[in-house]
Amino acid sequence: MNEVTSPGLTVLDRPNSYIGRSVPRPNLRRLTEGRGQFVSDLSLPRMVHVAFVRSPYAHARILGIDTSAAKAAPGVVAVVTGKELAEVMTPWVGVLSHLKGLKSAPQYAIAIDRACWQGEAVAAVVARTRAEAEDAAELVAVEYEELEPVVDPEAALAPGAKVIHPELGDNLAFERVLDAGEVDKAFAEADEVVDVTFEFGRHTGVTLEPRAIVADWNPSEQRMTVYQGTQAPHMMQNIIAKHLGLQESQVRVICKDVGGSFGIKVHVYADEMATVALSKMLKRPVKYVADRVESFVTDIHARDHKVKARIAVKKDGTITAFEIDDITGIGPYSMYPRTSGIEANQVVNLVGGPYKTPNYRARARVVFQNKNVMSQYRAVGHPIACAVTEGLVDLAAQTIGMDPFEIRRRNVIPDDAYPCSSASGMKFEALSHQASLNKLYEMMNYEALRQEQAELRKQNIYRGIGIAAFIEVTNPSAAFYGVGGARISSQDGAAVRLDAQGSLICHIGVTEQGQGTEAVIAQVLATSFGVPIERVRVITGDTDATPYGGGTWASRAAGIGGEAALQAGKALRENVLKVAGTILQAQPQGLDIRDGIIVDADTGRERISLEEVARIAYFRPDTLPPDFQPELMAVRHYVPKKYPFAFTNGINACWLEVDIETGFIKLLKHWVVEDCGTIINPQLVDEQIRGGVVQGLGAALSEHCIYDERGRLLNGSMMSYLVPMAGEMPDIEVGHVVSPTAESELGAKGAGEAGTAGAAAAVINAVNDALSPFGVRITRIPITPEVVLKALGRIS
Repeated sequence: MNEVTSPGLTVLDRPNSYIGRSVPRPNLRRLTEGRGQFVSDLSLPRMVHVAFVRSPYAHARILGIDTSAAKAAPGVVAVVTGKELAEVMTPWVGVLSHLKGLKSAPQYAIAIDRACWQGEAVAAVVARTRAEAEDAAELVAVEYEELEPVVDPEAALAPGAKVIHPELGDNLAFERVLDAGEVDKAFAEADEVVDVTFEFGRHTGVTLEPRAIVADWNPSEQRMTVYQGTQAPHMMQNIIAKHLGLQESQVRVICKDVGGSFGIKVHVYADEMATVALSKMLKRPVKYVADRVESFVTDIHARDHKVKARIAVKKDGTITAFEIDDITGIGPYSMYPRTSGIEANQVVNLVGGPYKTPNYRARARVVFQNKNVMSQYRAVGHPIACAVTEGLVDLAAQTIGMDPFEIRRRNVIPDDAYPCSSASGMKFEALSHQASLNKLYEMMNYEALRQEQAELRKQNIYRGIGIAAFIEVTNPSAAFYGVGGARISSQDGAAVRLDAQGSLICHIGVTEQGQGTEAVIAQVLATSFGVPIERVRVITGDTDATPYGGGTWASRAAGIGGEAALQAGKALRENVLKVAGTILQAQPQGLDIRDGIIVDADTGRERISLEEVARIAYFRPDTLPPDFQPELMAVRHYVPKKYPFAFTNGINACWLEVDIETGFIKLLKHWVVEDCGTIINPQLVDEQIRGGVVQGLGAALSEHCIYDERGRLLNGSMMSYLVPMAGEMPDIEVGHVVSPTAESELGAKGAGEAGTAGAAAAVINAVNDALSPFGVRITRIPITPEVVLKALGRIS
C-alpha cells in the first residue's frame, strides 16, 4: 500500500490508523460486478415515462400547441404544456444577494410563451414506456414564430441589441469591478507590459451516466419520494418542497449510485423539476432519463469566456500588476439556485492568486444569450484564472528573456508569508508555492528536458514545456452561497452508531459519485474509533436518514464531511469506553479500542470485545447501574469558521510535441504537484487529480460546444463532441506537498479539482513554447490542429 505521512496529526497517530493508506473503495466490487443501483435501473409499480418536446430554435415565440394527435397515440397517459404545469409548480429565479446586481428572469419547468434556447422543453408527453412517449412527442404540433437570437456576448451588450428579457432592461446579468493597489502607477513604471486576449471555448461535463430522476407522489401519505442522481440531496429536498408548496418533511430524496457528476448534477434542471411536478399531477411514479443528445443541449455548459488581460513586469522579473476584463455568456437564465454568476466572480477572485503583487484591476461581465444555460462545472473559474495568469507570466518571462521557472520563483508568495491575503482579498491560511515549484522541478528533471528540447529542434521536432501554478478553493463556508440567501448547507453532519455485533454504521450528508467518499469516511471512522475498516459501513444519499448536509461539491467531502466523521467517531469512542468502564469497573481513560477490542491503554491487554459491550448495552442493560444510561450513538456537525475557504495550491506541467505539418499535438508527459493538506487515501487523491487533468486536457485540445449564428448547437453528439480517449492521454505523474489546515483536527483540504484547475494552462504554455521558434502565439482553447495551422499561416 502507498502511505503518506502528514505532519501535525494527533488522534490519528493510533494503532491500525488508516489515514494515509490506499485502501480499496468499499463499493468497488459491487460496481465492477454490475450490481450498482442507478436511477436508470429503477422500476416502480404503475411507473410511467416522460419525454419532452424541445424547441428546435434558439429563440422563438410559442404561438400554439396541438396535442390531440399525441394524446391519441398508443400508451399515452398525458400530454402537458408549460401553462398546465405552472399550476402545480412555481417558477424560480437564480440570484444571490451577495452578488450585487445579479438578475435573471423567472424560469418555468416547461416554457410557456417563449423558448429561449435550442433544447428548452415546450411540452411533456407521459406514456407507459419511454419509446411510446418519444413516438407520441413527435406528434405534438408546435407553432413557432422564430425570433432574432442573441448569441455573441459582446454584441448582446451593444447599443440597440435585442434584449432577451425586456423586463430586465438589458442583457447584462451581472458585473463586478475590483481595483486594488496602484494599478495605473505600476503599469506606467513597468519596464515591459504584455497585452493579450484569451478565449475559452464552451464545453460540458459528459458524465458516464446521463441525468436521471424518478419522482413518486403518494397521495395517501401526501409525500413525494424522489430518486435522483444528484450531488446535493438536502438541497433538492428543500427546492422541490418549496416549488411544490410542500413542507420539507413531505419530500424524501434518495441518491444511490451516481455515474459521475463533475458539478453537472448539483443544479436544478427544468426537465427534472417537471418530472417531479408531473408525478404530483398524475399521482403516480414518473421517470425521466436524459438521452445523450438531450444531455448536450440541457446539461449545463461551462467556460465560454473572453478575457482581455495585461501584466506589468520589471527587467529583473518582478511582476508589479495584473489587469483583466472578462466577458462571458451564460444562456438565457441564471442557473438555480447556485446562479451563473459564480464562475466569472471566481475568475476575478483567483487571477494573480499565487503571486505577491498587490496591484490588480478586474472587471467581469456576465451576459444573457440564446444558448444553453451555463453554470458551475468542475473547478469553477479556476482554469480560466489559471490560464490567464500563467499565460501572462510565461509571456512576461519570454519578453524579458527569463526562464519560466525563474520568474515564478521570484514572484510566488513565499511559503513563510502565511497567513496573508491576495490582491483580490482572498484569505490564505497556509500554501506551499515554493515547495511545490521545487518538487516539480525535480520530478520533471527540467534541465534535461530543456536540453532534449534543444537537440530535437535541430531535427525540426518541436516540443514544448508548459508550467502553470494554481490555487484551488475547497471546503467552502457559507460565504459561497448561504450569505446570498441560497439554502445550500455549508456544514455537514455524521451520525455514527455501534451495532449489536460491534461494527460501526455511519450516516453522513456528503455523497458519493465515484470519487471514493465512502472509502474516505470509513478510513477516518476506523481510525478515530479503533476498528478494522471492514467493520465500518457508510450510508449516504437519503434525506430521511442522513444528517442535514450540503452534499459533495467544491472539493468539500473529505475536508468537511471527513471532519464531521472524525469528531463523531471520537465522541462515540468516548461513549463506548464509558460503557466498557462501567462493565469492567475500570476508569474509561485507562482503556482504549484497538482492532475492535477494548484493551488496557498502557499494556494493550484485551479486556472485552465491542460485540460484548453492545450485547450488554442493548440486551442486558439491567446489569448496569440504575443511574447509568449507555449511549452507543453520536452525532457531530462541522463547518469551517475562521477562513471562508480552505485554499489549496499546486502546479501542473506539460511536455508535448507539435507537428507543424499537420497541427497535431501529441501529449508526452504531464506532472502535477498538489498540496491538499492531510492525505487520507493517496490512491484516490492521485486518481482524482489524474481524472481532473484528463478533463482539463480535453478542454485544452478538443472539447467544444460549437454554435452557429442562429444559436443552434452543431456538434451535440458523441460523434462530433470530442472527449479525450484513453489512448491519447500521456502518463500523468503526481507528487505532493503536505500543509494541513489548522481549521480542523483532520487537516484535510480538497483535491477533486486540482487537476482540472491547471491542466489547460500548462498545455497552452507548452504549445506556445513549442512554437516559439516561429514567433506565433496561441491564446485560445481548444487548440485544434486547425488553430495551430492557422497560427503558423499554413491555412487561412
